Amino acid sequence: MNLPIEFVRNIEGVFGEDGKQFLANLPTLVEEASTRWDLTDVQPAPNLSYNFLAFANRGDDQVVLKMIVPNLELKSEMATLRLFNGEGACRLIEYDEEKYWMLLERLKPGAMLSTVEDDEEATHIAAELMQKIWRPLDSQEHTPAGHLVLQQFIRLSDWFDGLKKLRLMFNSGTGPLNAELVDRVEHSVKDFFVENHKPVLMHGDFHHFNILSSERGWLVIDPKGVIGPAGYEVGPFLINPWGDLLNRNDYRLITKRRIDILHERLGFERERILEWGLAHAVLSVWWSIEDHGDWEYAMQCAELFATLK
Repeated sequence: MNLPIEFVRNIEGVFGEDGKQFLANLPTLVEEASTRWDLTDVQPAPNLSYNFLAFANRGDDQVVLKMIVPNLELKSEMATLRLFNGEGACRLIEYDEEKYWMLLERLKPGAMLSTVEDDEEATHIAAELMQKIWRPLDSQEHTPAGHLVLQQFIRLSDWFDGLKKLRLMFNSGTGPLNAELVDRVEHSVKDFFVENHKPVLMHGDFHHFNILSSERGWLVIDPKGVIGPAGYEVGPFLINPWGDLLNRNDYRLITKRRIDILHERLGFERERILEWGLAHAVLSVWWSIEDHGDWEYAMQCAELFATLK
């Protein structure tokens, strides 16, 4: 299928033999999905990363076919998109939980939020969209509105439990990570989870590349579907656009202004926003180490948050 080399490396690197089998079967899978859902002119998206995406026609409509190596995150994404039901998010048109396929609304013009040159404007857009997509959990039943099964979604606490693996890998140490920062994150996150917070179902990977323009306004794509304190949602946003933010001469000023806007729009304390930014950055470092990727950018972001007040 003439797939990008980086995409092939990502799939094989993260999913191993399952990834290789997925890539080998991909042409047959696309043909099967096309027949099932009456798709024509199926064209792989130009910038593939960890998911196979293809633009296609379905009658007079333009759609996106999404396939991935079977994993729990995609089932969480399906459940989240069903719950969002197009409100603040792209619409889920068809899906197959057993095959890990989705047919999605194609957003047009589809420009990423990263194309908005005014960072303050982009942050206001993001804050409004966060509030639009968050779904509170019922305090008694602990189920999202819509009565979906809670087990379908990812628990934020499980993500941060991953830092225990960091300690195991480095014999109770923190390896290339700053030990003081890891200690700080472990304590702050523990405090956040023991507080009487009101958990929400959130996007979980909310950043500039997952927010697209459309005829219905700015909408999110690729939600992870994560349950936990809503404050975490600011973390991915604060360290993005990935790789570009820290190239700006005024990145410290930009970050401070983002925190001010998020404080004003969301009502979170500035200190809390900063701590969630640090927590997500450190978690991103660990994920990159786990996946044998480049962790230096995330570490630089963590060091930035640690020095801001």
